[in-house]
Amino acid sequence: MSLVVASCDIAAPAPVVWALVMDPRRLGEWVTIHNRLLSADEGAPRQGYKMRQRLHLRGVRLDVEWELVECREPELAIWEGRGPARSRAHSEYRLKSVNDSTHFDYRNEFHAPLGVIGSLASRALVGGIPQREATLTLERLKSLLEQA
Repeated sequence: MSLVVASCDIAAPAPVVWALVMDPRRLGEWVTIHNRLLSADEGAPRQGYKMRQRLHLRGVRLDVEWELVECREPELAIWEGRGPARSRAHSEYRLKSVNDSTHFDYRNEFHAPLGVIGSLASRALVGGIPQREATLTLERLKSLLEQA
């Protein structure tokens, strides 16, 4: 398993941050490894909501099917993902209102296929890239919301 944790403070209210991060059609505006949205359920994100996303990391395209397993607007979203070769991911968005700003905590656990061997191979191939990309992603999100 690999774990990536990042956070930032955004000068925008939590409902505004929530609206952006929970809109699958806007992923390309802030998620650095997002390649394209393949599909998404209609309507507002809610528990059971599903989407398929193509990610691009170190020259490799990965299709991930996500399900929103916990959703408490505008403070918590927990996504469970299934990728190629039975890989799995668990992503959390935690938003906390602080006056007129929002503290955003991001956490992602990635479980490579093939157990320990897959985990070692994954670390060797991607190294610190996921952490760097998470940090850049939150910087993009912050910039996007504070420009508005």
